[in-house]
Amino acid sequence: MKKIKANVPSTTPPAWAIMERKLIEILDQSVYPYVERFTREDGQLIWGDKMVSRDGADDFYESFFNWPLFYLLGGGKHVLEIADREWDAITRQLTDLKMVSKEYEIGYDQFHQGESYIYFYFLCLADPTNPKLIDRARRFAGFYLNEDPEVPNYDPEHKIIRAPHNGSGGPRWGYFDNEPSYNWAAGMRRYGLPYQDVPGATTYDDLKDPVIARRMGEVMQERMGKGDVAANLPVTSLITNAYLMTGDEKYRNWVVEYVEAWKERADANNGFLPDNVGLSGKVGEYMDGKWYGGLYGWAWPHGLHNIEASALVAGANAYLMTQDQHYLDMARNQLDSAIKLGKIANLEEEESSLGKEKVGQLFAMGEKPETLLVPNRYNENGWFDYQVVSPEFPINIWYMSQADSDWARLEFLRENSTYDWRKVSSFRNKGDYGHEEPWLRFLAGDNPTYPEAILSATFGQVARRLELIRIDQEDLTKVYIHHWQQHNPVIVEALTQLTMGAPSVLYNGGLLHTLVRYYDVQQERAGLPQDVGALVSKIGPTSATIHLVNLNPFESREVVLQAGAFGEHQFKSASYASRTSDYPGGVYAYSAPPLETEQITVEIEDKYFQVELPPASEIVLELEMVRYVNTPSYKSLFN
Repeated sequence: MKKIKANVPSTTPPAWAIMERKLIEILDQSVYPYVERFTREDGQLIWGDKMVSRDGADDFYESFFNWPLFYLLGGGKHVLEIADREWDAITRQLTDLKMVSKEYEIGYDQFHQGESYIYFYFLCLADPTNPKLIDRARRFAGFYLNEDPEVPNYDPEHKIIRAPHNGSGGPRWGYFDNEPSYNWAAGMRRYGLPYQDVPGATTYDDLKDPVIARRMGEVMQERMGKGDVAANLPVTSLITNAYLMTGDEKYRNWVVEYVEAWKERADANNGFLPDNVGLSGKVGEYMDGKWYGGLYGWAWPHGLHNIEASALVAGANAYLMTQDQHYLDMARNQLDSAIKLGKIANLEEEESSLGKEKVGQLFAMGEKPETLLVPNRYNENGWFDYQVVSPEFPINIWYMSQADSDWARLEFLRENSTYDWRKVSSFRNKGDYGHEEPWLRFLAGDNPTYPEAILSATFGQVARRLELIRIDQEDLTKVYIHHWQQHNPVIVEALTQLTMGAPSVLYNGGLLHTLVRYYDVQQERAGLPQDVGALVSKIGPTSATIHLVNLNPFESREVVLQAGAFGEHQFKSASYASRTSDYPGGVYAYSAPPLETEQITVEIEDKYFQVELPPASEIVLELEMVRYVNTPSYKSLFN
């Protein structure tokens, strides 16, 4: 492994480096009051003793989902230990609540399962040789490779997952467990009716009539209760996770087969990804031939948000394992089709089902939320539900492809937005994302103060959540099931962007694609070494710029850089400034001599290289790289 030694003194350490290290220090301690307040001695969440529907298991796991990621960024070993303990404790708890069997959810939609299993993927990435995790990764994937005879989720003849609700219990037929009735609920009103052709149901409020609610429920039970849906595509992450843990080609083959089948359906539908397939393999089999109307599909409840997330998660997984970028086309096509139908309008004047959740954009728009909106949903009446384009989708496409056309799409969106993409707003949503636009402008050289701004905003949000924990007096056996998520003080979006040069993971089941990750040589563990700050300031198709700073004036630090979260990229060379002037200078001088440097280039040709950072030193690395050329793996440098 090539080694580089920094020799430029950090006499004026950058503010972002100091703020990074302070944030890591605070996050390290924030986990303790959270666990003390919300968990019992055995680690289980303080909660009542029953669940009332198939929904809810994901919310338990989501409360800790990003803790293993924080460890990978440089958080303390105690964070990973707690995260591992909590996964086991919650799994036992949900098993007792009849939501989990064989350590995996019995059966629910993959839109929700994906939200919770990113926690599991982070655990596997952080501890890839753990026999317990390897066993689970194989067993969970096996539920979809029909390796468990009691769990026939997959039909290899028609290349479909046999039901929208699926899991360790196999296909979980139907939409409801009890009598089918879709009753009126205030929280669901903004999404409207699932179907427009149910007699008596012309508006959502008609569901207050129990007869009409029962009628709608029976239709949903029939149409949404069997066959495959596009929202199942995130299950490819579960299978890809097993591949990354084991290297077994059967997992790669399954993902390619399943994604190709959906891609063929989209190609046959003018590029639009149909959202439903019957058990015979026919699109629209239970929808009178319509390509829309499936569970978490185009018509209800979220439309493009679900479809694009599913297409992009699956496309990214196939791209990672095959190095074939055409798998991103399915996601590109859905997004571009919606953008072509866009209009400039006032978000608050539109019937936008997710409008209020576009927190960052709304803050940036100010008093006049008028900007480019695109339709997110489609039914027999045409396109509707106009919303701001969710930036995580086009940004993730560009991030993975580095294609000029994908950058051009982002520029089109920015030029047709009436708000400032550089503005940093202080908020934290449950997925720990939402600041993609100002980060992107930083990478473009147009937002130089972004690192300090996002770190400052993150500090404020962590402090707010710690105060919320301190003042929380709720009876935790009776709280709403999102209560724990709303208090989670571990906020790592800024650290992921700045140190790994990566957007946040796609929340509905994505794997973490990064430019780089780090290892602490002295501690022989994953993550940035103590006292070291890192900043990825530029990303290009074949290049990147990374600034490393050792803030410790007493001790050296040694860090290994890995190309990609899974070693899927390759470093070609590294150029950096090497000091040629004297330092620290004579004892009787009032300051060090002026800094003089020469540029050094080192050939690397590896997915790893090591940097030694002497006390109070820094280095700016101009890296030449090639992307998605190595076989991806969770294999870690130290285990």
